[in-house]
Amino acid sequence: MLTHPTIDLLHKLGLLGMAKGFKELESQPEAHSLTHAEWLALLLEKEATLRRQKRFESRARAAKLRQSASVEDVDYRTPRGLDRGLFLKLAGCDWVRARHNLLITGKTGLGKSWLACALGQKACREDLSTAYYRVPRLFSALAMARADGRYARVLRQIAKVDLLILDDWGPETLNADQRREIIGDPTIADAILDRLVHNAYRIELSGETKRKKLDPDPVST
Repeated sequence: MLTHPTIDLLHKLGLLGMAKGFKELESQPEAHSLTHAEWLALLLEKEATLRRQKRFESRARAAKLRQSASVEDVDYRTPRGLDRGLFLKLAGCDWVRARHNLLITGKTGLGKSWLACALGQKACREDLSTAYYRVPRLFSALAMARADGRYARVLRQIAKVDLLILDDWGPETLNADQRREIIGDPTIADAILDRLVHNAYRIELSGETKRKKLDPDPVST
């Protein structure tokens, strides 16, 4: 069999997964007993797997998630009120496809950002476009975009994302412009709240913050 010319052709066609699979099968004596259809099926699966991985890597880079987290690593033993059944359902990402919202609330240090990033990473694996923003930085970016004429274009880019993760809403006080544009008008504020809450899933965390456990014991005096 003309192994090298075939691999070269697969590379020229951009079928890198099939090329890699072809080399692997050629090195396995038991693979020679496979039918042509079985060979082709295995090569196509290699190609599909590689393309899924590359799409995930591209989605993950674009998402710029704050933390490296995955739904498989969630600790359900920590007493913080996390509903395992609900979270596993959310990990399926059907709520993202249905364009529903998710609100994660609770005290600082309970893992809200980590859980959000875990769901964001899973969305990337499900081939859903994802973007992560800390709210204070998003406001700053929007202000700069408004100043240099990119405001409408930036909003369109954000609107195209399948999953938009807004983190750290509240720790930093809104300035006068942010309050006037977003919260200051009661009608706009009510509309924003209604859209966020309507058809939204909720994860309400409670319990002792993890950050306290990391602090050293106070020295007795």
